[in-house]
Amino acid sequence: MLAIGNWLAPSIIGLGGPRLAMVIGSITYLFFIVTFFFPKTWLLYFASAIIGLGASVIWTGQGNYLTLNCDSTTMSTNSGVFWAMLQCSMLFGNFFVYMVFQGKSEIDSSMRKLIFSVLTGICAVGVVVLALLRPALNKDGQTVAKRSVGPIKAFKEAVAMLAKKEMLLLCVTFFYTGLELSFYSGVYSPSIGFTLNINGAKELVGLSGIFIGIGEIAGGLLFGLLGKKTTRWGRDPVVILGLIVHLVSFFLIFLNLPDKSPLGDTNDEAMITSNGVIAILCSALLGFADACYNTQIYTAIGITFPDNSAPAFAIFKFTQSIAAACGFFYSSQIGLYAQLAILLVTSILGTATFCLVEFLIRRRKARTHQIGGEDAKFEP
Repeated sequence: MLAIGNWLAPSIIGLGGPRLAMVIGSITYLFFIVTFFFPKTWLLYFASAIIGLGASVIWTGQGNYLTLNCDSTTMSTNSGVFWAMLQCSMLFGNFFVYMVFQGKSEIDSSMRKLIFSVLTGICAVGVVVLALLRPALNKDGQTVAKRSVGPIKAFKEAVAMLAKKEMLLLCVTFFYTGLELSFYSGVYSPSIGFTLNINGAKELVGLSGIFIGIGEIAGGLLFGLLGKKTTRWGRDPVVILGLIVHLVSFFLIFLNLPDKSPLGDTNDEAMITSNGVIAILCSALLGFADACYNTQIYTAIGITFPDNSAPAFAIFKFTQSIAAACGFFYSSQIGLYAQLAILLVTSILGTATFCLVEFLIRRRKARTHQIGGEDAKFEP
């Protein structure tokens, strides 16, 4: 539903603007959390479909809102700060659950109500904050005029943008981020818990989520605070750094965890003696590398498609969502080593296409600058 909704999101933003879209999307998150007070299977599936649609609207809306509030000099910094703030949920959320679950062997009704009462309250505050956001302002402090686009035209713009060379190349990068999203969020931490040769493996699952969040926050803040300095050399060096960190983490995971670890509890031996410290280190590396990719993708979209960012972000989340769905599907069917091989190949391809897009953009800018300089010679 998230993938499908991304084709509808530009139309919603075209009608009401990014702020209204974010509020609508956040309300679906609130609805999803509230349904856990009434645990019914049919309600869970229904709420999951609703939040999928809502997620497409809020992700596309916040990407568009971020772009409207930035220019080429601030996009990188603001993307990094945004990503760090977003990933704080992994740190605080996992820590909260870790503390509440200590010494508990099962989740009873009172604990369930406590957890979801806290989450409901936090989500409600988030909805209010989004509703109170000011309109986008330009660098002169003036309100940016809302780009009013009809739903049909917004949909056609998204389809037309998908045919552009730069977007097609970026879709390979988007697809890889979806695969590694499903791996670090749904495969890796449980795999640690299933590896019974690691002392206290089950307790490390929550800790793994915390360190993934720490890596994400560190990457977001690093490239946010140093955004103006790192963009001096382009966005591709940061993505290449992400590739290197991912390759190192994939190799260590290959050595440290057995092939059957994603499929359930196992006593199989890994390439080396499975070690909890290495497992948690890889969690942080996965988070940091993911931040390298996502912060630069946000910046690249905002700068490459500044006047039409809503459909661009919609295509990004659509491609990423399709890849994540594929990743979640095959993760329960094949072993860890095959999953790492898929990530290895797609990471190299995704990084190569991102760097190619950066090269095309730089060449176009240089050509435009050269033509402008030649025209200036003939000015009276």
